Amino acid sequence: MFQMKLANRALNISPSPTLAIDTEAKLLLARGVNAISFGAGEPDFDTPDYIKEAAVAAIWDGKTKYTPVAGILTLREAICRKLKADQHLEYEPEQIIVSAGAKHSLYNTMQVLVQEGDEVILPAPYWVSYAEQIKLAGATPRIINTREENGFKLTPSELERAINPRTRLLILNSPCNPTGVVYTGADLESLKEVILRYDFSVISDEIYESFIYDGLKHISIASLAPELKERTILINGVSKAYSMTGWRIGYAAAPQPVIKAMTDLQSHSTSNPTSIAQEASVVALNGDQGPLKKMVAEYLRRRNYMHKRLVDLPGITCILPGGSFYAFPNVKYYFGKTYKGRLIRCASDLAAVLLEEAHVAVIPGAAFGNDDYIRLSYVCSIKKIDEGLDRISDLLAKIK
Repeated sequence: MFQMKLANRALNISPSPTLAIDTEAKLLLARGVNAISFGAGEPDFDTPDYIKEAAVAAIWDGKTKYTPVAGILTLREAICRKLKADQHLEYEPEQIIVSAGAKHSLYNTMQVLVQEGDEVILPAPYWVSYAEQIKLAGATPRIINTREENGFKLTPSELERAINPRTRLLILNSPCNPTGVVYTGADLESLKEVILRYDFSVISDEIYESFIYDGLKHISIASLAPELKERTILINGVSKAYSMTGWRIGYAAAPQPVIKAMTDLQSHSTSNPTSIAQEASVVALNGDQGPLKKMVAEYLRRRNYMHKRLVDLPGITCILPGGSFYAFPNVKYYFGKTYKGRLIRCASDLAAVLLEEAHVAVIPGAAFGNDDYIRLSYVCSIKKIDEGLDRISDLLAKIK
């Protein structure tokens, strides 16, 4: 029987663990099991009404056709205004591309900037798709294992040791998924001094910029110096800030030659992102930011509650996340112990037991480059957080 042969790039792709675990949790719920998921990476708030109304209006106005590949001009102009207002960064619309989500923007970036033989410096813990996208572009991830005692921040000395003639990119994600770490201006200044001594570019993934707590401030590394802006690809989108994950609108800001290459690539893959979602995104960026502020205030409340519950658990350590909506506790204390005769060797084993026995979904740290940890999102109610952590506490107490 004939069987199609898959390309090597397809054979080497690992599925997204976060989506896989979220799917398992949803299957349990569909079977009537009272499962609680801390796996999802999307806000539980609805998209604000004024944004939904803008999408409906766009449909009735007939804005349902192809748009320019890089996105409608009004949206690219709105993005330019947002970057200037928030980060004092000056961009022209020709330096902006709108794609089908920030993940798509990252994919396009990787495809046009790296190739076979190149290396991309990737601080771990890292978001699950970075490593796969690097490999899909033919390059190699050069992983730097950051340390919990240092707040999971990449240090200048760690960065400099990883640089070699094959280095083409550094990926910075602040606020970070999964750790919640926020790089301060001083942190970024110290990295800037190293970056500018060498010949490589920076991807600055700023998708969680709105979710920052405790008086911290989001600073884009592109804003530190003109010569740094010229080597930075800034990635962002409307998915998190406006609870528009399903609308699939992300964007990149970069020097015009890079944006042109990304636009040419996109013209042969997805063409433009959805016209209706683009029109709604203009209104999201230009409109009332009140719903966003309410959402951030609620996530701060949930963060505080989840973090306190986690650090009160025996053997658990967890840095206080300065941003995003994830906690990343260290669960190594339980390795080498057993639950009902089942050996817990790593966070992946513990996550499997939690899902099967306690019906609580968490993401094992292996997905993020360090299997001593699990990731929990707090995009669910305090009641759900309380119940889920009660279940986790009960199960951990039975591990001997």
